[in-house]
Amino acid sequence: MRSELSELDVQNLRHLIGGYDTTHCKMNDYANNATDQQVKQFFQKAAQSAKENKQQLMQFLG
Repeated sequence: MRSELSELDVQNLRHLIGGYDTTHCKMNDYANNATDQQVKQFFQKAAQSAKENKQQLMQFLG
């Protein structure tokens, strides 16, 4: 599928993937440091969502 993407599309995908990767790491850190269970769960869900978004975007590069 990558052959169908322009170089700009690939650059934009890589930028978005990097952003989701950063978000995933930060949300995991926040969850690990949270003492309130509801806050911890909020950040865990956000981390999972960022991970899933990253994985979906990576399919376009595969």
